[in-house]
Amino acid sequence: MENWLIDLINTYGYIGILLLIALENIFPPIPSEVILTFGGFMTTTSNISIFGVIMSATAGSVLGAALLYGLGLQLDVERLEKIVDKWGYLLRLTKKDIYKADLWFDRYGPWTVLFCRFIPLVRSLISIPAGMSNMSFSLFLALTTFGTLIWNVVLVFVGASVGTSWNEIVVYMDMYEKIIYILVAFILGFSFIWFIKKKRAV
Repeated sequence: MENWLIDLINTYGYIGILLLIALENIFPPIPSEVILTFGGFMTTTSNISIFGVIMSATAGSVLGAALLYGLGLQLDVERLEKIVDKWGYLLRLTKKDIYKADLWFDRYGPWTVLFCRFIPLVRSLISIPAGMSNMSFSLFLALTTFGTLIWNVVLVFVGASVGTSWNEIVVYMDMYEKIIYILVAFILGFSFIWFIKKKRAV
């Protein structure tokens, strides 16, 4: 994979980085941690700059997030109501549950979008509920750009500073991902159990 990244970035430069990050947001076959740290390393061996890598990666992230936001717009509350009417009994979901979730995202959505930009995998998927809740697109873009920019700056600078040891950073990022996934799984599991108990108590 390293040779493929070298060829792609060497051949297409900033455009290659932009497209890789955009695709990673929609279909994550290559973690952004690999692209960004390797892109940072490439600034020490080629004519691409740290600023250029950060800007192209940020543009790619925003592009991918905007596409997923658009997908979320197609899954609005009215469509979810139809799905719940047909299949909600299997998960014990009602229209009232949808309204509660929609109101929750309207209240806390902006902070959620910003915070999730630092969580692997979730950082991409959070764009869908943002679209579903009809969150202001300009606010969504601002928060996505800000959060993504911080993530990109850190990883690109780390990749540039460690040079040929960039792949060691990826190992640490893999550990970070696993810890995050465990925490997310625990929170989701706890939330599901709490939700079921609450529904049975009603």
